[in-house]
Amino acid sequence: MIIDAHAHFVPQSFLDEVLSRPGLFPSVKAASGRDGVRFTFANQDAKRPVPNGMSDVERRRKGLAARGIDKQVVAGWLDVFGYDIPADEGLEWSRFFNSHLLKAAASTPFLVPLATVPMQSGKLAARALEEALDQGFHGAMIGTQPKGQGGVLDDPELEPFWEVASARKAAIFIHPTFGARDDRLKAYGLVSAVGRVTDTTMAVARLLYSGHLVRYPGVNLIISHGGAALPVLFGRLRRSFATAPAQNADPALGFHRLYFDSVVYDAATIRFIAEQAGADHILMGTDEPFVIAEPEPVKLIDACSFGAADRQAILGGTAARLFGIS
Repeated sequence: MIIDAHAHFVPQSFLDEVLSRPGLFPSVKAASGRDGVRFTFANQDAKRPVPNGMSDVERRRKGLAARGIDKQVVAGWLDVFGYDIPADEGLEWSRFFNSHLLKAAASTPFLVPLATVPMQSGKLAARALEEALDQGFHGAMIGTQPKGQGGVLDDPELEPFWEVASARKAAIFIHPTFGARDDRLKAYGLVSAVGRVTDTTMAVARLLYSGHLVRYPGVNLIISHGGAALPVLFGRLRRSFATAPAQNADPALGFHRLYFDSVVYDAATIRFIAEQAGADHILMGTDEPFVIAEPEPVKLIDACSFGAADRQAILGGTAARLFGIS
């Protein structure tokens, strides 16, 4: 079985209900325009429009079949997660989105759904994760910056979430947000090309140094976009710890428990990640339906010239195990 372990999906039924019931969530506004549906949370700036293809099931089915992909692990889109709204409302918003995603996946067998949870509250995120796993979700996708821009995943207030994720041995997929506080990124498309890499790198480096993967050993943590810069920086992280450990945990203890998707667009880079983390810690992904998505993920893995066992693990074996796909 060949599995695309990184993709995004927003059910059309979700968009239709939000647009037809304004005021359903007091802190959420949705507007439909020529470029798609835009969400506004807590009177902040409007998010990017939901991209074309995000809800098109038939187009997705044909595209996967043409490349020989059997299953696609799908989460929502970070711009609809709503971490900026009040926590109680965020819980209901997550439940609302999850209900639509679960129904869509039930009628579309090739989709494997990942839940969203309200990361603005560790207690409520834990509750939402428990509910989602009980309902049949295969894990959850979370953003790098809970509570809006500047939030950190090692925030002590989020410990209830990590406790549940570890106890349930949940697959948690970490994905960057789109915001950019650094003005140097606001040109040349650097928010996407570079900003997402630095965002993920900082978020997960904090988890490594804080010892999260030691304290919460049951969590299966998947890092998007090849782990950002973490595989390249692994030696520097270890050296920094050795020379100035302070109160930090040994980053090597957590690094070797991380999993990485293959969305790096380069065979040599994938081989390097395999050298650092092991081929059995890489999951093939596309990042569909975005323009930047990897068009030929199976061919990219084959270009790495892995042995049969490693190839099978990357193309689907590891994803099937982590996400519980039969």
